[in-house]
Amino acid sequence: MTLHAAMAVSGLIMVLFLLAHMYGNLKIFEGQQAFDGYSAYLREIGEPLLPREGALWIVRVVLLFSVVIHIYAAFTLWLRSRTATAGKGGWRYETRKNRRGVQRSYASFTMRWGGVLIGLFVIYHILNLSADYIAPGGPSPSPYQRMVNDFSIWWVVLSYLIALVALGFHLRHGVWSAFASLGANSSVTRRRVLNQAASLAAVVILVGFLVPPLAIFVGWVR
Repeated sequence: MTLHAAMAVSGLIMVLFLLAHMYGNLKIFEGQQAFDGYSAYLREIGEPLLPREGALWIVRVVLLFSVVIHIYAAFTLWLRSRTATAGKGGWRYETRKNRRGVQRSYASFTMRWGGVLIGLFVIYHILNLSADYIAPGGPSPSPYQRMVNDFSIWWVVLSYLIALVALGFHLRHGVWSAFASLGANSSVTRRRVLNQAASLAAVVILVGFLVPPLAIFVGWVR
């Protein structure tokens, strides 16, 4: 498998996880019992065939492996490009309106640093809402209560919003690039569909993750 394909497949695996995670977050509108019950259920999937949290650890390992592959492929491809062009950048995406071939898309410009920001936020997010090591609104054994406590604080919501905007740009360009790397952009029609699908995926995930914290902050969820 080439580095481009490895980066594409690992990225798409993470997109699938984001969709599943987004679905879980939206269950906060069903109340504390439903949300905490869903969180507990994730640890019980596969029992008794698997030990407690066995399925959850399988998902974690697959995600960790995907993240490592994604970062390795991104860094290696960036290093190759930098070496080949002496750090001046390549003549990619040349069009009639863009004879120099310079990337004009804001999403493409922010892929690298957006990825770094997302990575740092994921670490904070795990320590905050998953492990409860960082608790701006106060620790709690209830996942529901942890979300309500933290997203009642304005700067927590703001930091979440910034990370989600970076994620949206990353997804918009990344989903398109992933399918292009896998050969799905072989015609003008397919490229148009890919652009629309990438935009839709970015908007759905951005809005889906943003609705719960905003609902908590304005008092719709308590």
